[in-house]
Amino acid sequence: MSTQLKNLSDFSHTTIPNGSAYKIAIAVAEWNADVTGSLYKGALETLLNNGVMADNILSVAVPGSFELTAAAEILLKKHADLDAVICLGCVIQGDTKHFDFICDAVAQGVTNVSIKHSKPVIFGVLTTNDLQQALDRSGGIHGNKGDEAAITAIKMAHLNATV
Repeated sequence: MSTQLKNLSDFSHTTIPNGSAYKIAIAVAEWNADVTGSLYKGALETLLNNGVMADNILSVAVPGSFELTAAAEILLKKHADLDAVICLGCVIQGDTKHFDFICDAVAQGVTNVSIKHSKPVIFGVLTTNDLQQALDRSGGIHGNKGDEAAITAIKMAHLNATV
């Protein structure tokens, strides 16, 4: 596995724009709250540490990962001044195909909302085989996907503003 020994939240190889000019929303799923709470904490701290003003961060909670797409749509529709939306969730493989349907729907939905609004909508949803993998990627040995999603939001907002 390529990520087995790697902290995925190492950004030393890239330039991160100052986020002070951007307004960013975070939609976080309540399902698997221990994991998504850590993702949210990572995203929020990373946005603040990279210049996004606290007053320019809008956070909303939704019941589960499936609802992230609707949340992104609602946020962009009601807050036209948003520069990006971060969607944070966690779907853990179970014994049924529910995992596949949810993961596919959320990934496609996030993409569709982004294209529809011509704004970055960031897929910060963990899709793991088990709880340990989720913990490893939400502040554990592989870093925090929330951090990654926040950096991606800043970089994509900057791209959208400058090209």
